[in-house]
Amino acid sequence: MQSKEAALAVWRAFATRDAERIRSVLTEDVEWRAPRNNATAIALGVTDHMVGADAIVRFILGDYPRLFCNGMRVEPISVTAEGERVVFEQRQSAKLANGREYALDYIFIFEMKGTRVQRIREYMDTKSGHEQVFGRAPAEQIA
Repeated sequence: MQSKEAALAVWRAFATRDAERIRSVLTEDVEWRAPRNNATAIALGVTDHMVGADAIVRFILGDYPRLFCNGMRVEPISVTAEGERVVFEQRQSAKLANGREYALDYIFIFEMKGTRVQRIREYMDTKSGHEQVFGRAPAEQIA
């Protein structure tokens, strides 16, 4: 149960948009892996594999708002914890910077080290995400 509460605190920290609070829930060597060539990474021109607390803070506070400029609504579906691993199933929705509507189901797996997250693995329907961000036209970066 401790890992589940600690992992939920990570999401709460992300929502604050406070750099120090976000850093406080990440290990220094934290890694976040998302699917290769996912629409968010393509649109923003960022990596799908972030390493280090600074990279994640920069993504959440600097990059992410360029695409999801009005924030993201997160609808929890389920949270499962076993040992240091916590699995989140959620639906995320937003109005994108390009005016398109976005709604996609995600799975996040957090590997906790005490009260901090050490690894995040993110999974989603990349084809649907790409079509929602770019339509059927070729992908281009968001300025």
